[in-house]
Amino acid sequence: MARLFPSSTERTIAWRFLRSREREGFISFIAWFALIGVALGVATLIVVLSVMNGFRGDIFGRIIGMNGHIRVSSTKGLLTDYDKLVQQFQTVPYVRSVTPIIERQAVVSGGGFTRGVQLRGMRVEDALKRSIIRDGIVGGEPQQFETESGVIMGERLRQSLGLRYGDSFTLITYSRNESGTLSARDVTYKVLASFLVKRWEFDSSLAIVPLDLIQDDFHIPENAVTSIEIEVTDQGRLGEVLEGVKKRAGRDDLRFADWRTLNARLVGALEVERVLMFIILSLIVLVAAMNVVASFTMLVRTKTPGIAILRTMGSTSGGVVRIFFLASASVGTIGTILGGALGLLVCANMPAVTAVLTWVTGSMAGADSTWVSNLPVRVDAWEVGSVLLIALVLSLVAAMYPAWRAGRLEPVEALRHE
Repeated sequence: MARLFPSSTERTIAWRFLRSREREGFISFIAWFALIGVALGVATLIVVLSVMNGFRGDIFGRIIGMNGHIRVSSTKGLLTDYDKLVQQFQTVPYVRSVTPIIERQAVVSGGGFTRGVQLRGMRVEDALKRSIIRDGIVGGEPQQFETESGVIMGERLRQSLGLRYGDSFTLITYSRNESGTLSARDVTYKVLASFLVKRWEFDSSLAIVPLDLIQDDFHIPENAVTSIEIEVTDQGRLGEVLEGVKKRAGRDDLRFADWRTLNARLVGALEVERVLMFIILSLIVLVAAMNVVASFTMLVRTKTPGIAILRTMGSTSGGVVRIFFLASASVGTIGTILGGALGLLVCANMPAVTAVLTWVTGSMAGADSTWVSNLPVRVDAWEVGSVLLIALVLSLVAAMYPAWRAGRLEPVEALRHE
């Protein structure tokens, strides 16, 4: 029965074949260059995928933080009797918060500038409990939100309007009068505070208004909102919570959607980008594996006399195959291990790495610079394992051809050409 694992003698010979000598120095150089290529390819894959995971988590976290996990709206326009629905939804297991929302498009005029704005009416306690808003406050007095007729707006929106905290501005929107026709309506508010959550559509166009204030100013019934947003405690239970919310509602005029459905294009685009990036970067490892094939195929040709001597001394064809398979597979295996360690090391020290890159490329200005200079990283153990497994498989497959070539050499034919 053929032996699969190399003996100690075969391991020694394989190691000697890897050592550089004057005649095979160039070949050994290519082999070690292939090892470096495999290591860099694996490290690059791990780092890029981890950074992309970090960005995806960061983006989705900001979307969920502002809009919640589940949105309930009416198929008939305004969502009426929302207080009863809020109480019912709060009894569903794994629900953290239930927030009634009024959303309106408006034009804001102030500081000599005019901009389009997304109005979001929220109960005062709900707005101040939202961690993404509370932690994103960069200036002003958000406590006045409970007592003043004012708004908390995105910092970029405030800057684009040239407004300071305490300044007044005019909101122009539409409302439906008693005859049922739409008419323009304008109200005046103060800038109480501003937030920066590092998501463009929120920072540049969102203004948060107390719910009762927007209902009064825009003639919206007190018992009506445009939607209800629900946050869950465990995103893994999102489907279970969604089904529970549907059962608690007991109405057929409601529309239910989770955050993935509401942001399907963004989720799909990021997933496609992630898969394509994985495929493209895997080509780096594939090219390095091809270098292993080329270098060890040339090594087989230069070691032809040595192979012939081994065969005449009693070594079998399988023994020669094991020697060259071990030698060539060692390059890919060592490169994979070193690349995995290097990739994880870079991910663990990403703040220092990005600080160096920022210093080399020059300081980055702008409100979003901290998002770039402090790259979010989330290492996925399953992805790291997949990268290492793919690199290892490619390395082992690349080692088969030169080993097969070496095993096919006949000692008589090999010595005849020497």
